[in-house]
Amino acid sequence: MTRWLRSWVLTIKSFNRNIKMFMLANVLIQIGMGVFSVMYNLYIRGLGFSESVNGSVIAINSLATALMLIPAGLLSDKFGRKRLLIIGTLLTAILLFGRSIVTVEQPILMFGFFAGIVWALSQVSGVPFLAENSSPNERMHLFSIHFAMVTVANVIGNLLGGVVADGLHNVFNIEIVESIRISLIFGSVIFSIGLIPLLQLKTAPKLDSSSIRNLSEAVVSDSVDEKSFKKNFKMIVLFGLSSLMIGIGSGLVIPYLNLYFANRFGASNSYVGLIIALGSAMTAVAMLIGPILVKKVGKVRALVIFQFVSIPFLFITGYTNSLLIASIGFLLRQALMNAGNPITSAIAMDVVHDKYKGLANSVNQMVFNLGWAMMGLPAAWLVTTYGNYWGYAFTFSITGCLYLIASTYFYIIFGRKYKLKEE
Repeated sequence: MTRWLRSWVLTIKSFNRNIKMFMLANVLIQIGMGVFSVMYNLYIRGLGFSESVNGSVIAINSLATALMLIPAGLLSDKFGRKRLLIIGTLLTAILLFGRSIVTVEQPILMFGFFAGIVWALSQVSGVPFLAENSSPNERMHLFSIHFAMVTVANVIGNLLGGVVADGLHNVFNIEIVESIRISLIFGSVIFSIGLIPLLQLKTAPKLDSSSIRNLSEAVVSDSVDEKSFKKNFKMIVLFGLSSLMIGIGSGLVIPYLNLYFANRFGASNSYVGLIIALGSAMTAVAMLIGPILVKKVGKVRALVIFQFVSIPFLFITGYTNSLLIASIGFLLRQALMNAGNPITSAIAMDVVHDKYKGLANSVNQMVFNLGWAMMGLPAAWLVTTYGNYWGYAFTFSITGCLYLIASTYFYIIFGRKYKLKEE
């Protein structure tokens, strides 16, 4: 264990200063965002608004992000990763503070919309920045460490959000809404501190003229004709349909998990923060299982197996009246479904030409966010209309059916019709 830990520490030390500063910034940013993501729905509910307002906020935020992802990618290519990371993070921090204090519906919706737009600027620039500041040989370790640190930071944020809010309420007798607001501001402060290491980043060195000339010649000699474009675009559309179905199903359930535990079981803020944090931790562990299964059955089958096995736990969570069973069901579903995320990304990169990987990534993120945006209001309407038992039971059931359809579709399209190169 000591040797393994020392190996990872040495690997981190071997990264250049840009990468280290970016990782430090991202840890702080994700802790702050973790606090915000677990507490904000509860804050809106505490203000006395109906579930439909929560649905509207989630819908408009996801829609704004979806609409901005592709333009943000183009801006990142044109103006540089560092500039977009700093601008996106700064504007997001300002809007997080605003969202923590506004109490009127229209400003809440406006802040949610603009937060979705500016967060997209940072979202699309992070991975390209890491790639531009690393060599191909170190990227596997780099991305593994980066995503592990992000997940752990999110876990810490989830826990802090609930603990701070409950601590202020129970120990200092601060009203629950005010304690949640202070928790949100606390998360916003941590998020803002992430700007300090971002400002220390150096712009990646530009290619010299000979490199640019050689690159231009390579692009010309390796140009993709119209037929190839149509083929790649078709693959992007086919893959995007699967992402859209998963996004729609996810949008019905995932944004409301904190409200599900609070509304159906009366769970405390601390418990909600703990269970969401454990879900993130289970995600980190589950992602280590993915490569093992891929080696045995291939990428497509591994992904479909994870998705299929997660579906029963989704139904169990939706219909149980036991907080313990609901928590276990949630954790197992979270682990199994998210274990397939890296596999999904790998397949998406396999099925398109190098020239279209950026487009494929942007389109997949966009349609997934559109799915979330489409389902914000329907999910709130179901819970408002049918109550905390049947309302959530219906949303979980619809999500399970959509996951089943999406997984079957994915296997038929990419597991049979198109033969992928499995490693």
